Amino acid sequence: MSKNKDRDSFFSGFFWKFNEQITAQLVSFIVSIVLARILSPSDYGLVSLVNVFIILANVFVTSGFGTALIQKKDATELDFSTIFYCSFVFSLFLYVVLFIFAPYIGDFYHNDKVVSVVRAYGLALPIAAFNSIQQAYIARKIAFRKIFISTSAASILSGVIGIICAFLGFGVWALVIQSLSNSIISTIVLFIQIPWRPKLLFSFKEAKILLDYGWKVLAADFIGTFFGQLRNLVIGRYYSTASLAYYNRGDQFPNLISTNVDSSISTVLFPVMSKHGDDLVRLKAMVRRSLRTSTYLIMPLMFGLAAVAKPLIQLLLTDKWLPAVPFMQILCVSNAFATVTNTNLQVLKASGRSDVLLKLELVKKPVYLVLLIIGIKYGVMMVAVTMLIYSVYAAIVNMSPNKKVINYGIKEQLSDIVPSLLLSILMFIAVKSLEYLNISSVLTLLVQIIVGILIYILGSVIFRMESFAYLSGYLRGMLKKGE
Repeated sequence: MSKNKDRDSFFSGFFWKFNEQITAQLVSFIVSIVLARILSPSDYGLVSLVNVFIILANVFVTSGFGTALIQKKDATELDFSTIFYCSFVFSLFLYVVLFIFAPYIGDFYHNDKVVSVVRAYGLALPIAAFNSIQQAYIARKIAFRKIFISTSAASILSGVIGIICAFLGFGVWALVIQSLSNSIISTIVLFIQIPWRPKLLFSFKEAKILLDYGWKVLAADFIGTFFGQLRNLVIGRYYSTASLAYYNRGDQFPNLISTNVDSSISTVLFPVMSKHGDDLVRLKAMVRRSLRTSTYLIMPLMFGLAAVAKPLIQLLLTDKWLPAVPFMQILCVSNAFATVTNTNLQVLKASGRSDVLLKLELVKKPVYLVLLIIGIKYGVMMVAVTMLIYSVYAAIVNMSPNKKVINYGIKEQLSDIVPSLLLSILMFIAVKSLEYLNISSVLTLLVQIIVGILIYILGSVIFRMESFAYLSGYLRGMLKKGE
């Protein structure tokens, strides 16, 4: 019964988290499409330059603190209030730092417009500090329906605001306004929905205990995020903002899917696994199921998106964004392996091994740096290629520790991953070949999508894919319950 309860909790949480992600991403995607049609690639690249620093600062505010609250089995009101004050004070400190150093960031990029945008975007940090504790509270309760409601409301309302601003000629500021309004609305809606409020409670002892775990997660996340954003920083510094815009636009499409599916699974999986951190047999079964399911879903989506990249960009963004096509194709394949990394890292977080998380980053990032230096030397396209190489390398490295932690090693994980990978490659070859049909972009895209779905489902049946049978059985069970 307990296993069924865990499964139901996971799928219920995944359902609401996935719907939250898809709503937020689709609205953001629509807004970005509108802006991409209004702004030039150079203007759009300006926002990407600023995002490097905002994303890095945001890691300090949202990572580690909330994770510690979720991982602790008996977190109290004292713990929540203590972590809230730590996070909020630190967010104010970071904003002051960003405000002061904004002119230096502008000098680094040789672009004065960056200064005001950095200072405006940075206002989201204190809001994020409050919101991250709200989300930790919900994650502990596995009540992701509340996040779905808040995110949906925030995404739709802020999306409307952003589009109106774009049509009124606000340019890149439409993105800034849309982002800030999204954070504010989401926090307000959650404040209304959940009972948690910060209280006048603080304990240095509890802060030390929680931060002893949290700082390692924060450090690992910061290292990962820093090196992830380092590509944008270097491209923006040594190449044109248009090149950065094409690279980021190519990355946006695979991220739309990767974030929706993979992040949803990881977000829900972590609190569920944390409840069974001491039961290694149960933990392994959950992780194996998650890895099989996520790769079965992510692999075909990523390879399929790579196959339809050209007609999709022509249809949605017009021909002026065609230089983004090869970036999109390479980064789709790179994102396909991200789910392997994320699933394995959730195990380490749930089992309390934040020390291993940090060690893994210290092992991986020197290789990342070498690959980036090679990529920059030979051009922006080679930067994307080295990102793909690193993604495969990182996935293998992240598999290794879980042989000791839950007896789920590289060989066993590969046996669970390879079937979905091979079928996805087969589907990619078939779908990509349809690009050469002498028909319109709309019809090409439609035919490619239909053929891709049919090939993957048919292949799943012929090769008796275990994940296909599992998901089909679960959906049939849900339909029967609904009758």
